[in-house]
Amino acid sequence: MFCTSKSLSVRSLHGSEFVYGSKSLIPTRRPVSLPPLPRRKIYKRPVLSLTRPLHVSSIEEFGPSRISTKKGDDFSKCRSYEADRSEATAVSDASKRVKIGIYFATWWALNVVFNIYNKKVLNAYPYPWLTSTLSLAAGSLIMLISWSLRIAETPKTDFDFWKTLFPVAMAHTIGHVAATVSMSKVAVSFTHIIKSGEPAFSVLVSRFLLGETFPVSVYLSLLPIIGGCALAAVTELNFNMIGFMGAMISNLAFVFRNIFSKKGMKGKSVSGMNYYACLSMLSLLILTPFAIAVEGPQMWAAGFQKALSEIGPQIVWWMAAQSVFYHLYNQVSYMSLDEISPLTFSIGNTMKRISVIVSSIIIFRTPVQPVNALGAAIAILGTFLYSQAKQ
Repeated sequence: MFCTSKSLSVRSLHGSEFVYGSKSLIPTRRPVSLPPLPRRKIYKRPVLSLTRPLHVSSIEEFGPSRISTKKGDDFSKCRSYEADRSEATAVSDASKRVKIGIYFATWWALNVVFNIYNKKVLNAYPYPWLTSTLSLAAGSLIMLISWSLRIAETPKTDFDFWKTLFPVAMAHTIGHVAATVSMSKVAVSFTHIIKSGEPAFSVLVSRFLLGETFPVSVYLSLLPIIGGCALAAVTELNFNMIGFMGAMISNLAFVFRNIFSKKGMKGKSVSGMNYYACLSMLSLLILTPFAIAVEGPQMWAAGFQKALSEIGPQIVWWMAAQSVFYHLYNQVSYMSLDEISPLTFSIGNTMKRISVIVSSIIIFRTPVQPVNALGAAIAILGTFLYSQAKQ
């Protein structure tokens, strides 16, 4: 920058200058230049976003100037960069996928273990009403202990909550007992093949009782489900009508359970884990008197003595294991509903049935004809197509 100062120089004039005009009569102005001021270098400070995380890449340089890292200095240099939002979103999506994967793996593993121990108990101790009651009792006890020790947050419920939950618990109780009765009469794989036909019941009930309409693709997806279940039932080597009807009743009951749950539980601020805990407790209160009326303590005592003499003390471990694992796999499935969409849950449920069917055939060495396996595969494929069509 230059700064200019102007000064006036005045001198005496001669007469000839007036006559000839050789000189200007106006005093002259002479510019005087001052030395320039030192020019400061302006540094542009980096603009950091408050919405993006800041990552440190090295400790050599940070900011506009280098900072010495010689011995004795109090500062160190570092390099940093701002992460883009897409990077943070990618990390979040990846962690969510891992979490969902853990949920599914745990859900499937617990379900497989439950079905194995449940079938072992029913083979040695064929009292499905008591077995169903013990499953609900174990889950209720586990959650009461968790709430008292503050391992899990106690749900805030009122009379309206329990009133709304009652029809859901009624349908859950019927479905649970019917499925257990089915597995006491037929192979585990056959029960789950028939239970894979639940989407057909869901569409039929929603269409004719609730008046809901579905795309043509949904109705078409029911054909392989119904056809596959029928083919598996006809070719089942150890077919039993009570076992078949138990699985069918279980399908119908669980459809109504889902309908009642959707209609009545909207706006209820209860987590999936606590929701299932309350459902188990109410179902236990509903089931206990019916279990006593249908089977009774005398039959239970006589059957237990027989199982104890044939199997030994491990029958107690089997009964405890099937009760605990029943609650755990259902609890994980309800917890996963808080994290995933209904479509993803439906696909996961289909894959769960495949894992249960395959593992039970291997463990219990269930004889399977090729036509029977084909029917099971068609039914499961139809279930998958249904979940895609309903999207």
